[in-house]
Amino acid sequence: MPTRDVLTKADLAELRRSALGTADPLGVAADVAEAAEQGRLADPDDAGDALTLAAEIAEIRARPEAALRYTEQALAAYPSADDPRAGFARALRARVLFRAGGRDDEAMAELTALRPLLLTQPDAPAYLSAALDAGGRSAIAETWLSEAVDSVLGDRATESAVDLGPPDAPGVAFFLLQQRHRVRRNLNLPHDRQDDLADRLETQLVRRAGERGGAQSDLLFWPREEFDRLLAEHPALAEVYGADWDAHRALLEKELVRQTAAGQSGLGVYRATVAGLNAFAGRRDGDPTDAGIRAAYAAEVLARPSARIPWPPERNDVCWCGSGLKYKKDCLPRSR
Repeated sequence: MPTRDVLTKADLAELRRSALGTADPLGVAADVAEAAEQGRLADPDDAGDALTLAAEIAEIRARPEAALRYTEQALAAYPSADDPRAGFARALRARVLFRAGGRDDEAMAELTALRPLLLTQPDAPAYLSAALDAGGRSAIAETWLSEAVDSVLGDRATESAVDLGPPDAPGVAFFLLQQRHRVRRNLNLPHDRQDDLADRLETQLVRRAGERGGAQSDLLFWPREEFDRLLAEHPALAEVYGADWDAHRALLEKELVRQTAAGQSGLGVYRATVAGLNAFAGRRDGDPTDAGIRAAYAAEVLARPSARIPWPPERNDVCWCGSGLKYKKDCLPRSR
């Protein structure tokens, strides 16, 4: 899939969603890296993020040499290794080093240097624990996350001690607790008071999101194939997410416009999957159509930075829904 002569932020977001489904994902990665290297980005400040995207694609397609090359170029493109945006690229580099074999010490040194970010960056718990998981070091992830939670909360493991932030942008403590909860569950560790707190905060966040009104206030986005599967397996959810995909996208677009009019910024939708919803309901011994289960699943998805699709794109950029059409020709009119 050839990329455009000049890539915008919206183009990069679309490629992040669609590249792995193309006939030649590695070709897309090479095109994106070339655009960054040749200065063919609408915003030159996106070079580090574009090269990180290329590295992600190469890593997923099991091309560690290319992934390492792209991550090193990405880190060189950021103003400094301490740039907040560089953390993910550094963690991705560590993940690749683990999988390359024989370079575990380098990987751990990189991640150890990133460890202080657990206390300041909401994304850090997710990308650090993912890198440690890839290196077979989930127990270390649990230790780091637990110590970070202790540093943030001290002995105050209560809901009132945690600054949740707004429903669409929870604070660091929330993400720390959620990632720790996930890692401990995967390690089959017994539920402790901080796991209980993670559950209570999730419930509180869901309640606050619900108070903002509207069946679609969770901002879960079901891509076309996922939406069709959702209604095939759970027809009752047509009342919540729309009778068809056009209606689903219209509900989201209208809700985003409403939130913008209310003064909110930094908005986005969150990519959901039927398998994820079903698995979540299974863990809770619940029904995927139950409002409480859906709300809790939405909170879990919201805690994953990779699930977020920024909104709105520019009028002439590719639409956020993944249709391939320009925003002004697709979802923008749906809010009217």
